[in-house]
Amino acid sequence: MEGLISGKKRTYEEFRTTLPSNVASLFDDLRSYCFTLGKNVVEDIRMHRIVFSKSMTFRNFADIEPQRDSIVLKIKRDRKEPEKEIQIKLNDNLDEIKKLLLDAYTNIH
Repeated sequence: MEGLISGKKRTYEEFRTTLPSNVASLFDDLRSYCFTLGKNVVEDIRMHRIVFSKSMTFRNFADIEPQRDSIVLKIKRDRKEPEKEIQIKLNDNLDEIKKLLLDAYTNIH
């Protein structure tokens, strides 16, 4: 029943209220970027993290989990490869992270 509140799926707005205020805008930026990767991006809001998949086949390419003063991003570009875990600090440049997300989205199948 992870990701459920009172029998209904959690919304991002409900999830966002649980985010530490200092990481909320960074989390918003990563979430928005994931949606720009394609029209088939699916968001699955879980209890403590959000998972992004490519289409309804649920090929997860990104798992984003907020921490107190950072974000843990797990990127998976192929089911046969281990996922790559990255800790993103508040002042980190997101250019390289976005390249990794695009690569994962493009390659997962």
